[in-house]
Amino acid sequence: MTTPLQQLQSRFRIALVDVLGDQVALPDVVVGPASQPQFGDYQSNVCLVLGKAVKQNPRALAQSLIEKLDLADICEPPEIAGPGFINLRLLPSYLAREITPKLGDQRLGVAPVISPLKVVVDFSSPNIAKEMHVGHLRSTIIGDAIARILEFQGHDVLRLNHVGDWGTQFGMLITHLRTAYPDALTTPDALDLGDLVSFYKQAKQRFDLEPAFQIAAREEVVKLQQGDTTSRQAWELLCQQSRREFQKIYDLLDIRLTERGESFYNPLLASVVADLKTQGLLVEDQGAQCVFLEGFTNKEGDPQPLIIQKSDGGFNYATTDLAAIRYRVTQDQAQWLIYVTDAGQSTHFAQVFQVARRAGWLPPTVKVEHIPFGLVLGAEGKRLKTRSGDTIRLQELLDEAIERAKTDLRSRLDIEGRQESPDFIEEVAQVIGLGAVKYADLSQNRNSNYVFSFDKMLSLQGNTAPYLIYAYVRIQGIIRKGEINFATLAPHLELCLGDDTELALAKHLLQFADILSLVTQELLPNRLCQYLFELSQKFNQFYDRCPVLNSPEPERTSRLALCQLTAQTLKLGLGLLELKIIDRM
Repeated sequence: MTTPLQQLQSRFRIALVDVLGDQVALPDVVVGPASQPQFGDYQSNVCLVLGKAVKQNPRALAQSLIEKLDLADICEPPEIAGPGFINLRLLPSYLAREITPKLGDQRLGVAPVISPLKVVVDFSSPNIAKEMHVGHLRSTIIGDAIARILEFQGHDVLRLNHVGDWGTQFGMLITHLRTAYPDALTTPDALDLGDLVSFYKQAKQRFDLEPAFQIAAREEVVKLQQGDTTSRQAWELLCQQSRREFQKIYDLLDIRLTERGESFYNPLLASVVADLKTQGLLVEDQGAQCVFLEGFTNKEGDPQPLIIQKSDGGFNYATTDLAAIRYRVTQDQAQWLIYVTDAGQSTHFAQVFQVARRAGWLPPTVKVEHIPFGLVLGAEGKRLKTRSGDTIRLQELLDEAIERAKTDLRSRLDIEGRQESPDFIEEVAQVIGLGAVKYADLSQNRNSNYVFSFDKMLSLQGNTAPYLIYAYVRIQGIIRKGEINFATLAPHLELCLGDDTELALAKHLLQFADILSLVTQELLPNRLCQYLFELSQKFNQFYDRCPVLNSPEPERTSRLALCQLTAQTLKLGLGLLELKIIDRM
């Protein structure tokens, strides 16, 4: 099912060919949403764009164009405004005709893409032997939302968790493990993650202060890389216990990931160096093997190198990321690579992508994007941390969100004099608490920093998850009282759209597919959040203005249908953001 915008685009292109022939290249976009409501629903500036190219006055060209436009079944007669804009207003009859088939359709008429791609979304990526902290929150939530929306669109998505499970730090950790916690090598679960976090700090302190420990740690790295049995056993113990704790977070947030950490690519690193050398891209600089980059310079203005192999023969993140790109393109057959990490890694990925392109590992047919995001800040505008200055543990943050939601719910139940079961309170608190944290992140433009505030994100007012979930609950209550089976009614339903708020709500409902398409292009989930927030606002304006349950027929059924479609859209949209909904709260 095509959207109003898609239909208008098609009709405009046909008319433009009639007027100009096929000798003039048309812009990709010839119609778009109107910039302001007084200009209508949609607007075209194509005559201003093409006027100079075809040596015609834009207003005269617009007049010729609307004489050829066949829009009688979609719009009121087009209007020419200003120097050559064309304004369009959708017909109520068209809105009613387009909305009716969406009732009961789980996809709301959104067709899967015609040419699905194999997409790799790389997100979350915590480090072994460290707890997930608030810094992992944005990558995990944004990456999951992008993956869900692409999957809904019909793309084949591989969700990869590129965990930090390899490198020189493991020599330090294993050496400390052997001396401080020898039982852990033979006794299952001798350490929990809390111990591992303090254990990591202890190991790092010894590495920094004890020369003998440094030597032993470096020797341990070599043994691990050579496959020493005991070293491998200690490494696997650290990995397994970390994974179990990570999975608790993922289960709580309902995140699906395939782990493929740095260690997965370790056997492939030598061939990365060899292939770059064969292609003549490697240059030795101070004993290290480097690729000198185009467009990147150091402080002195000289070309900046990307180190591929260190002077001691070791590899680094760039080597691993190049191996990962090559594997994902050649073995996973990926056509689109998406990396969701903080903005501080933008330069790193730009450099890695350049080397991969020059090496031919990223052919022109493969799209690659780094999706950066800003910091999570505290109330004082600085990076969110505990009072002692430590990074906030993600588990503690999520637990607090649920507990705050539970306290707020109990308070409201007391005020209303309602008695609810502990299970009900627990379920609602978890849906609201976790949804609030997720939505507060996703509703921000990911390129920006945002201030973390429990009070703001748990509010029932404003652009928050509780506001949207409450809107859904309210609509469900109206629909239950309406007692209509829309599944059987939909094929014969005729909507009556007369009030301005009815028309505004109907038009907004028909924009859902266009918003999803925009999110897919820009990979900005906040676009969907804003759409859902505006949908809730328009519904409330409609409901305040138009009686529903007490209206005479056919208005009653028509307005209940608008309620039903609004609920469907909220449910699907929030689901794509991985926010759960409830029928009452």
